[in-house]
Amino acid sequence: MDRIIYTAGGAAGRTLEHQSLVSHNLANVSTPGFRAQLAQYRAVPIQGPGNPTRVGTVTVTPGADLSPGPLQTTGRALDVALPGRGWLVVVTPQGEAYTREGSLHVDVDGLLKTATGRVVLADNNQPIAVPAEAELTIGADGTITVLNAGDLPQGMAELGRLKMVDPLPGQLQRGDDGLMRVAVPPGQPAPVLPADPTLRLLAGVLEGSNVNPMQAMVEMINNARRFEMQMKAVQLADQNAERANQLLSANG
Repeated sequence: MDRIIYTAGGAAGRTLEHQSLVSHNLANVSTPGFRAQLAQYRAVPIQGPGNPTRVGTVTVTPGADLSPGPLQTTGRALDVALPGRGWLVVVTPQGEAYTREGSLHVDVDGLLKTATGRVVLADNNQPIAVPAEAELTIGADGTITVLNAGDLPQGMAELGRLKMVDPLPGQLQRGDDGLMRVAVPPGQPAPVLPADPTLRLLAGVLEGSNVNPMQAMVEMINNARRFEMQMKAVQLADQNAERANQLLSANG
């Protein structure tokens, strides 16, 4: 009887973990450039004394769905989207990271950042500092031109170029913060990817999340029903054990 409880209880735990992941994806259905997190189950042996044939399950996140999200025209000068390959480069405490989030803005310190507050890098691997009250224009090749307040249009100057990279297939892995990084063995520093001058972007356009809200809702409903079924199996096993104890007590 303990096997039924053990199996159903383990399955219920994995279902809750999967439900949390689906909920996270659904919460980011309107986040620009978001990549849906994937999950799968795998068997692991149970450590410690007991039956060596017993195994458990864990939920692992093998990566993210890297399919492109829908493009939406915003007309905003600092909104950019990469229509095909490529990633923008941002700064994190662990080094470079890569994102498709193209909703950019200039913060109070004059640095160009993403909507989530990540500093964006230029192709010289340096942050992009913007003069106060300057007007920015971003070209298809990522070149940023600036027109200072009070200057004539002829006075536009090149400020830098957004760093865009094109990693090899399978080279990136998704982090817990939603950013992509180069997959390296533990303890080794991540390499700095070179800028790819052939990449192009669209200005005044944002790439949306690639999460399918209808599919996510169906997964949430399936998880809820699966969890209910697993809990009923635990209750049934408990009831059977109670009846067996009553029969043994009656027989003295």
